[in-house]
Amino acid sequence: MELIMHQRVEQLCAQAQSGDLAAATELVTLHYQKMFAFFRRLCGSDEDAADLTQKTFAKAWPALSSFQGRSSFSTWLHGIGRNVYVDWRRKGNRLDSQPDEWWETCAADGPSPYENTSERDAADHLHALVSRLDEVHREVIHVHYYQGLSLSETAEVLGIATSTVKYRLREALDQLKSQSTEAFQTPQNQNNKI
Repeated sequence: MELIMHQRVEQLCAQAQSGDLAAATELVTLHYQKMFAFFRRLCGSDEDAADLTQKTFAKAWPALSSFQGRSSFSTWLHGIGRNVYVDWRRKGNRLDSQPDEWWETCAADGPSPYENTSERDAADHLHALVSRLDEVHREVIHVHYYQGLSLSETAEVLGIATSTVKYRLREALDQLKSQSTEAFQTPQNQNNKI
């Protein structure tokens, strides 16, 4: 199925590069939600995520003729998106810590709130912990895990070596593990450590 989708995206890219507006529209349709989710997790706002997603596609289409297929279209698009996000951050936009209510809106559609409660609580807790990581570690987590890109694709999107991706992921996971352990310690256990 994934191979068929990859072939379809390649075909759409070729058609869009030839000026086929319907193919370009289908590419947007296929990738919009994934790019929106990428930005939503990074910037924490639906409005900002929508703006950044639109800016990404606005930059991608004029550059589509330069897409040569050395990476997947999704990886290429995420690379453009990352640059859009970095520019947005440089202009003074910053990620503030989000309240618990905001994280509740990040949950995926699926079972009702009463089903899989422990899994949902764990996911909410993980999202909150990831939001506390510094920008470098948060970004590598978002691109690799949340967007589902491979290590080499993540490296390409972030413009770093694959070994650096692995190192940053390990550091981020160690920090998350440490934060998670600290969050679950009771006040009595913390007093015993003093």
